Amino acid sequence: MTIGVALAVSGAENYVDDIVELSRKAAAAGIGSVWLGQRLDYDAGALAAIIGRDVPGLHVGTSAIPIPGRHPVLLSSLAQTAQAATHGHFHLGLALGAPHLIEQIFGLKYERPIALLREFLTALRPLLETGQADFSGELLTARTALPAAVPGAQPPVPVLVAAMGPQALRVTGELADGTLPYLASPRTLEEHIVPTITAAAERAGRPAPRIVAFVAGGYASDVDAAREKALETMAFYDPIPSYQRVIKLGGASRAGELAVLGDEKTITDEVRRYFDAGATEVVFTQLELGEPQRTFEVLGSLS
Repeated sequence: MTIGVALAVSGAENYVDDIVELSRKAAAAGIGSVWLGQRLDYDAGALAAIIGRDVPGLHVGTSAIPIPGRHPVLLSSLAQTAQAATHGHFHLGLALGAPHLIEQIFGLKYERPIALLREFLTALRPLLETGQADFSGELLTARTALPAAVPGAQPPVPVLVAAMGPQALRVTGELADGTLPYLASPRTLEEHIVPTITAAAERAGRPAPRIVAFVAGGYASDVDAAREKALETMAFYDPIPSYQRVIKLGGASRAGELAVLGDEKTITDEVRRYFDAGATEVVFTQLELGEPQRTFEVLGSLS
């Protein structure tokens, strides 16, 4: 089983130094990959490159970089640089972004996100594979007037999308390597996400897609306290329409209800449920809901 963790630190004196040290601890516990969310402070792709270079053999990924406000040529440069730095262990995760954040932060209208995703991936794939692009669409243009391939960036960077709705899943299955669902229960994976993206990949003649399921939670000796914390801290996702849908499909009314919290048996059983539902990889996130070091040990024993 391929198991990873999404990492973040608080109260750091030097965020880069601290996240690298935390990544070393995860790798030492036997965990195969670490993932970084894109925030407004650090750059997830750059930080992943540093971690992957300082902790050789560890796979590193972004989960996920919103495409509004980015450009395929510049994002390809970042991804290829990270791939060369990590010697082939970088995974580029992209997202459509939340409308209220995109409009507030970038001053951009959140319009036609599925069309933008299709054009963005259409331009990005040849850039990552050949270092060249000659794309002109309705929403963006990407052409390489200068060389755009980074020596050593091999194999081509895999592209995953945090897609959960039917339209986004179909575009992702056709043009990307897989999806990064979050708050999607095993039932939601099995009945909605896996069939939709797999059928799209098959129609496009692409390999079976990766299903990298992100699961909030971890080892918790006091489950009641951890659950209360989850309901509070994960409430951010409750009003976002894309998450509302997957939360409801999972039989829950609040995001925090979907957190996996408990002892070794609880975590082991839930991880197996995700794999049985079609996940190819499971990544535990929001480890602060439980006990991170103990979570590392339990997940490492399953890898």
